[in-house]
Amino acid sequence: MDGRTTKQNEEREPAAPAPAGPDDAGLTAPGVDLSVLPLLLGRPARLPGGAGRRWLPRGRVGLIISALFLAVLVAWANAPSVFGGSDPTGINPLAALAGPSARYPFGTDQYGRSIYDELVYGTRPALEVGVLSTLIGGAVGSLIGIIGGYLGGWADLLVMRLIDILLALPGLLLALIFIAALPRTLPNEIIAISVSTVPIFARVLRAQALQVRSRLFVDAAAVSGLRRRTVVTRHIIPNCLAPAMSLGAVYVGAAIVIAASLSFLGLGPSEVVPDWGELIQSGQGYIDHDWWISVFPGVVVTLVVLALSIIGDRVQAGLEPARG
Repeated sequence: MDGRTTKQNEEREPAAPAPAGPDDAGLTAPGVDLSVLPLLLGRPARLPGGAGRRWLPRGRVGLIISALFLAVLVAWANAPSVFGGSDPTGINPLAALAGPSARYPFGTDQYGRSIYDELVYGTRPALEVGVLSTLIGGAVGSLIGIIGGYLGGWADLLVMRLIDILLALPGLLLALIFIAALPRTLPNEIIAISVSTVPIFARVLRAQALQVRSRLFVDAAAVSGLRRRTVVTRHIIPNCLAPAMSLGAVYVGAAIVIAASLSFLGLGPSEVVPDWGELIQSGQGYIDHDWWISVFPGVVVTLVVLALSIIGDRVQAGLEPARG
């Protein structure tokens, strides 16, 4: 009986903690935030949450397919004469409205022009608009959001009011307002779409900056005498890169869709080679029988958006620390 009681008492008593070694001294004390340690080494601090990267094996097939598809588009944009015909605007009435075949993989339009060649030659302006407008609008919006979120007070209030005014209008409508007042050129279209991109990045990066500002390593950097500019460039911006890059990858596709929508409405740049949105619009009256004029450009735009969304998700998963 005494032996059984003693055994039960031993099971109820928690095991004594193992003695900490000299390397663990001071690092396991309760209330210590290890995120301030990189400050002692002069390196940008990182948000806690795990040391690994979330490059998970699942979804790798979709990532590879998306990367290959975008690589094909980049090749089209850089060398259109290699992958397409020499004259995408050449009119051939005898081949008008020809269906997909070995000679014309995507068929021809009402003027006998190859839809495939027009898609190849329209890739460069589409990618230019998507990438440049996202870079310009993303850089401006991210800077505004980070400054407002870090400084707070009247600066944050001013940023939020500006974001609310711009977000009151949809991105396409905001781009329409600016493009209607400007000549129909490719640089003006990039500027118009960049303006519609600013509030999205500003709102997301402001929220991220607010989260980073509340961390202990930011307070430690300020107490140590670092200037605000140094704190922002060394600690705030590096910890805001993940959402900015992920959103940027996704919004390249959104910018391409906005550019195609402007061309569909007749407000795109006046170029000799029709872009993707203009191709979709040109086949609107033939959609019942000659469906390939609008369907193939629409499929390409859809695949671009899907590929960029997959890559953006993987970029965010790779840049953010693993949770748990």
